[in-house]
Amino acid sequence: MIRWSAGVVREVLPNGLTLLVQRDVSAPVVAVVTHVKAGFFDEPDHWVGISHVLEHMFFKGTARRGVGAIARETKAAGGYLNASTSYDHTSYFTVLPAGGLEAALDIQSDALRNSVIDPDELGRELGVIIQEAKRKLDSPSAVAYETLHQLMFDRHRMRRWRIGHEAELARLTRDDLWGYYRSRYVPERTIVSIVGDLNPEDTLARGRAAYGDWAPARGAEDRSPEEPPRREVRARTLRGDVAQSELAVGWRTVPPLHPDAAPLDLAAAVLATGRGSWLQRSLRETGIVISVGANNYAPTELGVFSISADLEAERVPAALEGIAEAVSRLALLGPTDPDLDRARTLLLTRWARRLESMEGRAAGLAAAEALEGVELLDREYAALAAAKAGDIRAAAERYLDPETVSALAYLPRDRGEELTADRVARPFAVTGLGPHPVPAGSAPLPRQPAPVRGDTEAGVLHVALPGADLLLRRKAGVPTVSLGLYVPRLEFEPPEQAGLGTLMVRSALRGADGLDAGGLAFAAERLGGSLGAALNSDWLGVGFTVLSERLADAAALLDAVHRCPTLADQDVAIERDLLIAEARQLADDMFRFPFQLAFGAAFGDLGYGLPIAGLPETLSGLTGADARRWHERVMLGGRPAIVAVGDVDPARAADALAGVFEALPARAPGAAPGSLAWALDSRPLERVVPRDKAQTAVAMVFRGPNRRAPERHAAEVWAAVASGLGGRMFEVLRERRSLAYTVMASSWQKGRAGALVSYIATSPEREPEARSAMLEELERFAREPVSPEELHQAVSYLAGQAEVRRQHASAVAGEMLEAWLIGTGLEELEDPAAAYLAVTAEQVQAVAAASLGGLTRAEGIVRGSGASR
Repeated sequence: MIRWSAGVVREVLPNGLTLLVQRDVSAPVVAVVTHVKAGFFDEPDHWVGISHVLEHMFFKGTARRGVGAIARETKAAGGYLNASTSYDHTSYFTVLPAGGLEAALDIQSDALRNSVIDPDELGRELGVIIQEAKRKLDSPSAVAYETLHQLMFDRHRMRRWRIGHEAELARLTRDDLWGYYRSRYVPERTIVSIVGDLNPEDTLARGRAAYGDWAPARGAEDRSPEEPPRREVRARTLRGDVAQSELAVGWRTVPPLHPDAAPLDLAAAVLATGRGSWLQRSLRETGIVISVGANNYAPTELGVFSISADLEAERVPAALEGIAEAVSRLALLGPTDPDLDRARTLLLTRWARRLESMEGRAAGLAAAEALEGVELLDREYAALAAAKAGDIRAAAERYLDPETVSALAYLPRDRGEELTADRVARPFAVTGLGPHPVPAGSAPLPRQPAPVRGDTEAGVLHVALPGADLLLRRKAGVPTVSLGLYVPRLEFEPPEQAGLGTLMVRSALRGADGLDAGGLAFAAERLGGSLGAALNSDWLGVGFTVLSERLADAAALLDAVHRCPTLADQDVAIERDLLIAEARQLADDMFRFPFQLAFGAAFGDLGYGLPIAGLPETLSGLTGADARRWHERVMLGGRPAIVAVGDVDPARAADALAGVFEALPARAPGAAPGSLAWALDSRPLERVVPRDKAQTAVAMVFRGPNRRAPERHAAEVWAAVASGLGGRMFEVLRERRSLAYTVMASSWQKGRAGALVSYIATSPEREPEARSAMLEELERFAREPVSPEELHQAVSYLAGQAEVRRQHASAVAGEMLEAWLIGTGLEELEDPAAAYLAVTAEQVQAVAAASLGGLTRAEGIVRGSGASR
């Protein structure tokens, strides 16, 4: 059994602060996580949202560091930083190259201990947080989830809208923040967790120096009112300007230290984790819902078990019946042994992936320490591994009671029936259920390894088989491997069939080589991962993360999906209808939808101008015959790249993969795709959609360098100067003017085209001001070179992140794939930092002048009315 707390050194300083240090040399990276035991549960009603406001003020300066300096210094050290506020704690984290540990501790300890909470800065930041609250009101899933809590609880603070509403936030004062800060942010309520490529004793010494002279203080206690027990079915219906509906069902459960917590986690996995789960098979695979998920969330003193689904309004009754049947079966009969084996393997693998990064490990250790001690991490893992089917049935019977269920439906204004308590209770009154059927069929057996030889470049072993390229790299840390098969898009679908490639790949996951959708999902998830479609503008494929020891079995499944998917007419029709529903639902996404509009204006109805998942009108006529034809033409007609990254020996893994894929028909590498024309000329183009939303979102797209262009690194440096914490546009538009919570700029680089993009979401009445300010800042990049300080900060950040992102096997696999398929080759991976460090201010200005100088652009605008729920 894996011991996640192995090697952890724990020290409680005389002032009460706890230091946790763990050495992990799987990547030259270090993470510092500051866990403060103060969150939404600690807030009296007159201070709702104050924990989240204080989280924002953490970055707004100390006596030693002015506004923005914390973010700028972290970027200059090659790292990123962020924070999150939860019900039971607030967490601050920074991740950077290992050599930046001393700087990270200095910055983080100063921010934690010495925040000035300047009244003027607080006023500006409250404007930003109010924009964040409005953004949340425009997210249907967030509204549904938090309103479910409001429905479930009458007294406990879990019932409240977490970050507060505009009126509550606007009345918070500096005195309020200062009182909360000084009474909650004290050493005894603080855990600093440090994980990475470090020397434990040196790190402890640095921790003592950074935090040891912080004066001890007794933390204030203001516990939430307790929730009385009840036995009552509750229901609520919300309506709004949403394209699709949200259904959320929930029960109160147990705190995280309760013995039933692990069985409830497994119950959620049996019900809805992975394509082989009961609700995925009964609701999503049949087309009743677009997506479905289950979760047992347990912060400190309570727990909530919830099931949520995205769906058409008219299908809410059918979805509720399916949920009720599955939950009742779990409580009456429990899972079968194959069901439990699938859910457990999948959950343990996901657990490992969560702790793969330094940040994930540090956060996990801190959370365990806050509850009981770091060894809790190991006990929780062991409890998941040991739970039996009877434990899960008993927990479901005890807590998922039909007489205590709450359900909420968030519906479009003019569609769907009102959800009432009677309509919720009726489907749960089921009897005479039999076991959930276990999928039939046997997974394909792996073939014998075939010894092969290849060349190693930039740490990647490349083996050229007759019909495929194998790309392998070892990434130690956790016993998993990320495996995928990807075929380059040598041509786009015809515009009138946009989304055909996505439909074909997703339909392939509904059955292959004699296995139906459930059998295929079951076979994959018993290896540790869910098969997923890899959909990109430049390639199509299938991939998943599995236990390292099951690599050969996983490869056999990939081969089956690649070569002989069923693509039955009925399966394709169900997947097509789901894609149509998802395409309509995208209109509710206030980030992705404006960019879809902008790229449509930029490219028209060609290539990147159409979403890879298609539009309702391009999907509606697609058939099984179309999917089979496209599979033959694209998937079997191209030369795939098979990528494996994880805790494996590359040479032995290559032999195993060659045994599976050496029989693929010989295919020569395809020619690099040519450039794709833009629809832009000398004038701005815009596509505008009015909505009854709290905010207006504006996405802008300008011509930029593609993935193979020599100036692409300069474009990425521009984006690092412009965007993110400490970035110019972030500081000018958000920090100084409080125009938005979300301000973003990026370099979008694809195989056939590139762009510089920007985004802002703001109140509708401030849209003209926000657009004008954004354009002014963008044009200034074309007119003036970036400063030496901005350049140093940006290139240091990008160079550091080149190391940081390699903590994750999946990220390394993505980096390899991109270099191979749309880059200049594996040599890019040798020293990615060097290319950024060589960029000059003149090169950045040249890219900006070429792209932004005339401000010729495409815009996608979702124009809100300012309404809030």
